[in-house]
Amino acid sequence: MEVGELLTGLYSEEGRQDPYPWYAELHRLGPISAVPARAEHRTVAAVAVGYDLVDGLLRDPEWTKQPPPGWEEQEILRTFQTSMMFVNPPDHTRMRHVFSRTFTPRRLGALEPVILRVVDELLDRMADAGDGVVDFVADFAYPIPALVMAEFIGIPPADLPWYRERVEWIDDFLDVAGKTPQRLAAANTAAEELRAFYRELIGHRRRLPGDDLLSALVEALDSGEVELTEDELVSNLIVLFNASFVTTVYMFSNGLPLLLAHPRTVATLPTDATLAQGCVEEVLRLASPVHFLARAAPADTVLHGVPVAADDNVLIMIGAANRDPARFPAPDTFDPTRPGPPSLAFGVGLHFCLGAAVSRLEGRLALPRLFGRFPALTVTETPTFSGSLFLRGIDKLLVSTGG
Repeated sequence: MEVGELLTGLYSEEGRQDPYPWYAELHRLGPISAVPARAEHRTVAAVAVGYDLVDGLLRDPEWTKQPPPGWEEQEILRTFQTSMMFVNPPDHTRMRHVFSRTFTPRRLGALEPVILRVVDELLDRMADAGDGVVDFVADFAYPIPALVMAEFIGIPPADLPWYRERVEWIDDFLDVAGKTPQRLAAANTAAEELRAFYRELIGHRRRLPGDDLLSALVEALDSGEVELTEDELVSNLIVLFNASFVTTVYMFSNGLPLLLAHPRTVATLPTDATLAQGCVEEVLRLASPVHFLARAAPADTVLHGVPVAADDNVLIMIGAANRDPARFPAPDTFDPTRPGPPSLAFGVGLHFCLGAAVSRLEGRLALPRLFGRFPALTVTETPTFSGSLFLRGIDKLLVSTGG
């Protein structure tokens, strides 16, 4: 197949449910392929799937993110374009410095007992299920990052169900099929309501500071020692919570079927911390929550024989790069002892996910306790995927705890 046919298949319902056969075909065409000049592709000139090429593009600060046209007119796009995840240096550098100084090793270390407490409480609830059947996403994968990040940032737990609904409206808009008027309107509403929510929370922290991330950020902001406006603080909080929360949910839900297919690994996990770390990394590689990004060329260039004009975008397929057969022997095989290069699931370079360390810590701590408590855990129904290709994950996963 030609690349145009492959992208059409990838964006189809079948492709969004299982993109990996399409990625394998794209790999057969080479590390990067030119995209046919059609209206639906707009300024996307090529699609990159090779691990080394994707890694290099993400690390190169001259390959930048382009704001979408008319972003000033939409609340959700204004939120994105005033956050470090969506902007380029020097604004990105300025904003990231503020958050990096509050994401300290001490604060991360203090999260470990929080994660363990949350995990054990959730496992107790799963054990109390009358028939032993629970929704793994609703009862485990979702509450862990939601409750942990809420405590880390300083969001009242009672507000989380309301918050989650707005996160979903934003995620729906981010998908390749999400740019409909209805999804744009819902995402704008979510951004407006979340901005009001954070402004009220910031005011509360000014009056009554705590030991959470938000209190530290408000203190830094009010001290005048950092270059950050309150609007930028709010935008970054919205994007940070959204990114850290959803990717971790899908790390757990996508990972469970992979792990259960390897009973010897599951049996060893509760007593082997090194294996737990390897499992987290292999889940992130094989079932990346984020599947693609885009970067714009700084000048006319040629990548592996493919010309890319200045300001044209290259679609960077993280989900495909993580299964590059040139870098990962038997790329579709789950191997937690794999010695290959690191997964690109959280990105690399300037825009490396700030919450990656928290997500990995949650995985390393939660999975051994899950299988230590429920060694006979089994999936009882076919998993329900989100249907999104940008953020691909299992949204519903019924399991039996095994008594």
